[in-house]
Amino acid sequence: MDKILLFIPMYNCQAQIYRVLEKVSKSSVYDLITEIIVVDNHSKDDSLRIAQEAISKFQMTKCSLIQNIQNVGLGGSHKSAFKYAQTHNFDYLIVLHGDDQGDINDFAKIIKNKLYQKYDAILGSRFSKESKTVGYSRFRIFGNHVFNTLFSMICFKKINDLGSGLNMYKVSSLKYSVTFPDNLIFNVFMLMAHVSYRQNFTFVPITWKEEDQISNVKMFSQTLEMTKYLLKYFLYRKSFLNREHRVTQVSEYKCNLIYRINI
Repeated sequence: MDKILLFIPMYNCQAQIYRVLEKVSKSSVYDLITEIIVVDNHSKDDSLRIAQEAISKFQMTKCSLIQNIQNVGLGGSHKSAFKYAQTHNFDYLIVLHGDDQGDINDFAKIIKNKLYQKYDAILGSRFSKESKTVGYSRFRIFGNHVFNTLFSMICFKKINDLGSGLNMYKVSSLKYSVTFPDNLIFNVFMLMAHVSYRQNFTFVPITWKEEDQISNVKMFSQTLEMTKYLLKYFLYRKSFLNREHRVTQVSEYKCNLIYRINI
């Protein structure tokens, strides 16, 4: 049986993390997941307490609540989880954001039927024909389609999403560098790596909703940043990926255990 790690990055998700953990605990794939780690990135709200309450309430004995030793951004949390998966010999890793925009049940068929074994990465797409977006503005949808088209032209491969909060990776195929940005652009760099290393990846439609979530995306500045990165990637490819892209260099991405149910 494959060892599957579910990684839930969390930052200021006090209004959503309880719902996320409840859905996971009641999901039809819960028993197929080997271990769950909720990685808190030094939330400034009550996320830690509420996550602990949910883990206890739903008796999620396979779930650990951990916290980065410092705020290292969404990309830094990914690096912590990737290292954890590699160190503990997991076969696959699922990423599910803690803000309840994505739903683990969208991957139920993929996990139950082991369709993930065919790919190095399965990436959730918010913008495929079969996808559903709830509460997502038409302007943002249009902007994402523009970038998806631009990236597709640069990569000579159809790209349906530059980075959603629901993805699955084969751990032995993870191609990333600690020099990738630690911010929200990390997922874009992961996609560049999939293309550069000619990995076998696919997009699957998912449901994506915005209800009480607070977006961390700064539209104008991130648009400029992504445009800059895409152009540099087009010109330099792999050599560009291997450069230092972090604003602050972190020597090691470490976490501390906050809570786990004693068995």
